[in-house]
Amino acid sequence: MDRPPLVLASASPRRRDLLAQIGIIPDRIVSTDVDETPLPEEQPRLCALRLARAKAAAVDAPGCLVLAADTVVAAGRRILPKAENEKDAHACLSLLSGRRHRVFTAVVLRSTAGRCTERIAVSIVAFARLTSQQIDAYVASGEWQGKAGGYAIQGLAAAFIRNLSGSHSNVVGLPLFETAQLLRGSGWLRP
Repeated sequence: MDRPPLVLASASPRRRDLLAQIGIIPDRIVSTDVDETPLPEEQPRLCALRLARAKAAAVDAPGCLVLAADTVVAAGRRILPKAENEKDAHACLSLLSGRRHRVFTAVVLRSTAGRCTERIAVSIVAFARLTSQQIDAYVASGEWQGKAGGYAIQGLAAAFIRNLSGSHSNVVGLPLFETAQLLRGSGWLRP
């Protein structure tokens, strides 16, 4: 099959592994330098979509398909940060303890002609009530580093998940069903 090269606009090893899980190996991986700070009063869904669009636009790859994504974790309308330090991780986990929250991932596919198609996946995750010892132990693990909402569902934090409604791969960082739909719709992936 003659198809254009696929560029993944993300250096995330989790996104690369998720794509490999469904047999997709990008031809090139490009790390984008997009400011991921939410805008004032920005809704989580729109934030994820704006950032995914910006990542797709930031890649200079003529003649290639560009796949970009952004994941946002939200408690109500509050967008949780990517935990950069122990204080962030502790605050996120304390907020999520005993609550449900939503995970939005926007996926954008830019065609060789520059036209973008997009999908947004939403998952609802319910955390068990966490003890301070559980939070401290998880923070000590370091697994939270750079993770939206301060946790990795594919790791130790799986023990905290009471219920998940929606896509597990979405919570990891790339909804595979929606991604495959976009690639099929472009003709890059066979039906």
